[in-house]
Amino acid sequence: MKENSSFFCVKNIKLVYLFAIPLILPFIAFYLLTLNVEDLNNQIITLKSLSILLIVLFAAILLIYFKHGPRTVYLVDFSCYKPDPSDMMSKKELLDIITSTFDKESVDLQKKVLERCGYSDMTYIPEGIRMLPDKLLTFNNSRKEIEKVMFGAIDDLLWKTRVKADEIGIVIVNIGVHNPTPSLTSMIVNRYKLGVNVLTYNISGMGCSAGLISIDLANRLLQTQVSGYALVVSTESINAGYYLGKDRSKLITNCLFRMGAAAILLSNRFSDYRHSKYKLKHVVRTHKGADDRAFKSVYQEQDEDENIGISLSKSLTVVAGETLKCNITTLGPLVLPMSEQLPFFASFIVRKILKMNNILKRPYIPDFKLAFEHFFIHAGGRAVLDEMEKNLVLTEWHMEPSRMTLYRFGNTSSSSLWYELAYSEAKGRIKKGDRAWQIGFGSGFKCNSVVWHALKTINPKDLEKNPWTDEIQDFPVHVPAVMPLSS
Repeated sequence: MKENSSFFCVKNIKLVYLFAIPLILPFIAFYLLTLNVEDLNNQIITLKSLSILLIVLFAAILLIYFKHGPRTVYLVDFSCYKPDPSDMMSKKELLDIITSTFDKESVDLQKKVLERCGYSDMTYIPEGIRMLPDKLLTFNNSRKEIEKVMFGAIDDLLWKTRVKADEIGIVIVNIGVHNPTPSLTSMIVNRYKLGVNVLTYNISGMGCSAGLISIDLANRLLQTQVSGYALVVSTESINAGYYLGKDRSKLITNCLFRMGAAAILLSNRFSDYRHSKYKLKHVVRTHKGADDRAFKSVYQEQDEDENIGISLSKSLTVVAGETLKCNITTLGPLVLPMSEQLPFFASFIVRKILKMNNILKRPYIPDFKLAFEHFFIHAGGRAVLDEMEKNLVLTEWHMEPSRMTLYRFGNTSSSSLWYELAYSEAKGRIKKGDRAWQIGFGSGFKCNSVVWHALKTINPKDLEKNPWTDEIQDFPVHVPAVMPLSS
């Protein structure tokens, strides 16, 4: 967070210089009032020269500020891919595939997870998994899946924004476990025939929090560009991450992840202010990788039969809670009112610096509802959302976008945050001036936060290509803690 802190300090210093001249003007006016007519006539030439000098100086300061000052980054629009109905699969159908693919002990575990995952029977599974066990998963399965969801999201985004592909100067793709050669960004450049000077970045192995890391990277790159667009694509390959072994800790992910992708268009052009939905306010990233327990909480490895899978440790929710607390310690001073900052830091000093935990049994939890109207928490699973609701003291209304996204689309990895924002837009909840907090968790272990400021009120009737539009009237729904399945 050191870079972010210095960034804001530089901004404040430049603002001081920007307003220095207006502060001096009253003193000049007072001096002129003390002069008589004769003295004033004698100093007309001097005043004219001084005026010219002040104008030139003021123009120079403005030029330096706008050339070297921080650029505002706008979220022009975004699109979430909605798979075809043919990709939809109920939990019972998925359980049938699991039953014919794994031994009884493995089936029983996955059945238990499916019954408690909080998913509907309308989530989407890629074709490769739907063909099990008759056909084995292949590299081509993963490539076909990614092309479908990634290009589908980008096509929708370009259609909505009317931005030409050759106007895009930066392309960033984040994905966890599928990394073909040429890269996914090269696949985009090839399909949309982007220019030879396009900057491309392929982020892999950073888990479900990588979507917000991509936003941070795009923001940093747009600070160095004269003007232009950055395309961010967040997705994951379910085929590539599917585990076919017997290790219980690795079987859980088979039941959690679903098809999905999001494409986001960012701009640093002031002319896009009127056409954009949101303005980027803050990015805060926290990495607990130095802690061995956190590092191993989400871990890809081979089992004894050399099957590759991702293990989820039993301490995952605890690690997520601890990493969140580190993240909000940095974010809090940037967004919370002083009435919440003072008791929060008093609690921090007593517990962490003075080591007087006997005085405060629990740390003070700031009321972030005073800082944000909307909370979008990565829909990683029911347990994660329950823990976040408790830690942040949120209401059912605040948790609704995350829980309904988990129910309707499942865990779509890093793109889930955008399905949640799309949900609130479809519900007509986004008003001009609203503040939205996106919170992502991922392997490493990482917690990342991005804060957006709504530039306009989003009218659901004006939404195009929103994955919720044709069914938003059916939500929210009650999600039972357990939904029994017959094997």
